[in-house]
Amino acid sequence: MAKIETPRPVRGTQDMLGGTTEAFQERFAHVVATFDRVRKLYGFQRVEVPVFESTAVFARSLGESTDVVSKEMYTFDDRGGDSITLRPEFTAGISRAYITEGWQQYAPLKVATHGPLFRYERPQKGRFRQFHQLDAEIIGAAEPGADVELLVMADQLLKELGIDDGVTLTLNTLGDAASRDAWRGALIAHFEAHRGELSEDSVDRLQRNPLRILDSKDPRDRPVADSAPDIDAYLTDEARSFFDKVTSGLDAAGVAWERNARLVRGLDYYRHTAFEFVTDRLGAQGTVLGGGRYDGLIENLGGPATPAVGWAAGIERLAMLVDAPEIEKPTVAIIPMGEAAEVKATGIIADLRRAGIACDMGFRGNMKKRMQRANASGALFAAILGDDEIAQGVMALKNLRSGEQQEVPLTSPYELLKMLLVGEGMARNPALLEGVKATAD
Repeated sequence: MAKIETPRPVRGTQDMLGGTTEAFQERFAHVVATFDRVRKLYGFQRVEVPVFESTAVFARSLGESTDVVSKEMYTFDDRGGDSITLRPEFTAGISRAYITEGWQQYAPLKVATHGPLFRYERPQKGRFRQFHQLDAEIIGAAEPGADVELLVMADQLLKELGIDDGVTLTLNTLGDAASRDAWRGALIAHFEAHRGELSEDSVDRLQRNPLRILDSKDPRDRPVADSAPDIDAYLTDEARSFFDKVTSGLDAAGVAWERNARLVRGLDYYRHTAFEFVTDRLGAQGTVLGGGRYDGLIENLGGPATPAVGWAAGIERLAMLVDAPEIEKPTVAIIPMGEAAEVKATGIIADLRRAGIACDMGFRGNMKKRMQRANASGALFAAILGDDEIAQGVMALKNLRSGEQQEVPLTSPYELLKMLLVGEGMARNPALLEGVKATAD
């Protein structure tokens, strides 16, 4: 009989297993848990949006001519003949939901989410075809204070992850609509005058998306891009005041920043603040968190004119920068020997877990192998139960650090719990012990 070949994982995806020393999953989960803790401090509600949307949601929000729409989206016709796309980013879906689900009544709305996104691009360090992002948005707030709050939140997240060293917040203003239109016209005139010096991609962008030429990585474009006019000469008084309030807010909050006059967003609905937290610790993939104000997006999707600002960060990239957290280990490994002991142990381990004690149970092998697994798990204690212990009404509790062993009466689960808590250094908390006693009773 021919051997059945196991299908391979799709290129650009990854499988993650927790609980091992090298596990990327542990760092990944640490990033998500830290984000959830920080976003609660800032009053951001968790929001969920579909993994797939009507293709029009992303075509309208990202722009038909962008590389994401034209080259990178996973788009297909479903069985009903509708064009569906796996989400390549969060903002468009959240904006669509803001319109269709009546979330305008909650404005200003502070929401956050995390999960998988999909782009068909060349996999490389920190970049996958199924990747994951953190996302935070404030919708319905036109004030610069919203931009400041998001930036301070991002700064705190990076600090709490322990990766702020070597990470720099770079900041720019794209101005209001009038500022941006005037600057765009000046850029087109400048680039047209140097058309022959530009790369083919930049010539193509000249009419569609001239701002993108400013951050071109092609060395042929750099002299022309570097000599292009900055937006500052075209800012209206209102736009200049907005940016000043953002920067003074950051200064007041103690968040360091640097101006990057070449930091742009190509699509017309982006206004005012654009920002990136960048590092040199990831090689060419230097941005760890980025975003900006997108006051025209919701109107682009058919909704009312609505100010909004947000940011996103790749979880994989952040996880590559954080130190691996300590793997959680069980407090006690229950080792039953014999059928009667297994039945008794099942009740004991259920009581321990309900009392908040992390436990594991050895199901197979002789005593020696079960003890080896208990030691390998990192457990503080092994609780041994066999026919002799049941007959005596006790359980043998062995401290796997010191080797000390003592007997605990089976009739008093509280005594076992108390010893376990003492082993974890928690017995000095009377309230915790009282709660454990109530659970045991």
